[in-house]
Amino acid sequence: MDSSAILGPFFGMIVLTLAVWLYMFARRVPFILRTDWGPEGPTAAKFTALSPPAISNPSDNLKNLFELPVIFYALVLYLYASQRVDGTYVAAAWMFFAFRVLHSAMHCTLNVVNVRFALYLVASLALWFMAIRALLAHLGG
Repeated sequence: MDSSAILGPFFGMIVLTLAVWLYMFARRVPFILRTDWGPEGPTAAKFTALSPPAISNPSDNLKNLFELPVIFYALVLYLYASQRVDGTYVAAAWMFFAFRVLHSAMHCTLNVVNVRFALYLVASLALWFMAIRALLAHLGG
């Protein structure tokens, strides 16, 4: 298998992070401009207190994209550099990416927590499968 096949979901995660970042700014900037912040301006505490979910959820999701996905990035680079990429890793990487896209879409829009958690769980299980499999292969030689 061509090792570069695993770079599709890798770059997909980068594009997803960019998309959420842009969406967050598209939601935040109008909110900041139309809100009366008082004489001290938009402090962090005031911003948090006044932000409705439509403003805070994209920001929270962007933070999520710098949690478990960091392990995904490192793992993909390890697999690629060590030439251990195979079809199973590629399928799991695409599963991680697809469910992170669905998780971000849910978090940034409807934010149905039970659905969002299920999407997060499937993505996380795909990632931990990849990580444990890579660890076992590494320990086994």
